[in-house]
Amino acid sequence: MAVITRDRSGSLLRTLDALAALPERPPVIVVDNSRHDTTRMAVHGHPAVTRLLRPATNTGALGRNLAVRHARTPYVAFSDDDSWWAPGSLRHAADLLDGHPRLGLLAARTLVGERGTEDPLNAVLAASPLPREPDLPGCPVLGFLGCACVVRREAFLGAGGYHPLLFFGGEETLLAYDLAAGGWGLAYEPSLCARHHPQADGRTGRSSLVRRNHVLTTCLRRPWPVALRAGADLALAAVAARPGARRALRETLARLPAAVARRRPLPPHVEHAARLLDRQPAGGTR
Repeated sequence: MAVITRDRSGSLLRTLDALAALPERPPVIVVDNSRHDTTRMAVHGHPAVTRLLRPATNTGALGRNLAVRHARTPYVAFSDDDSWWAPGSLRHAADLLDGHPRLGLLAARTLVGERGTEDPLNAVLAASPLPREPDLPGCPVLGFLGCACVVRREAFLGAGGYHPLLFFGGEETLLAYDLAAGGWGLAYEPSLCARHHPQADGRTGRSSLVRRNHVLTTCLRRPWPVALRAGADLALAAVAARPGARRALRETLARLPAAVARRRPLPPHVEHAARLLDRQPAGGTR
């Protein structure tokens, strides 16, 4: 189990308490992206924590890469400091991964808040137009929620984990592409359940990060016409002064040379799947 956190020790402790109460008793690696000692002091001696990693700088989503490299289990589940897993889901995920050797990632159903409201992504994943595959469980997908998935460690590391150019914000799509390009299957399995309790802590800028990373992802993996359309859409949004668009455009242009240098187009069968997902309603490409 991998948990990334930054300056939210209260929420983190709630997550760790929930993980410690699971019947599976997963070993938890916490990656602390904070510059302060608050998290270290808060989690010291917590029964769920087997290792606390403290990188020198804020690693964003790349903290998950660090945790997976230090893991000693064949499968790794992810939580953020405001999410955890329902009892029995991790055991069921391990059974599915045991029984399906090509399965690289399982995306879980996510319930939000105290009321357990369905995350909108659940319906998007369940409606995936990708054809069923006989050697995979659930519904084949090319998207997932980073705090509600379980990966095969071998597959995750072989795909390179989360891409350093994206850092954070809609970073899941590129990893899904790279897993599929490596021959691994990804599946949405609604019998697995993660609980997500987002914190209103005043952090801003996610909208611009998601916009930026969508364009960068297309530049890194999709055909140039797709990437150019994504860039043009962002430019138009910036001209219209839509929230986060101008910052996203500036940051995209700054990272564009690195994206072009690292460009690796998808294999035809994965590009075909990506095009099928492009036809989904807005919000269906995560």
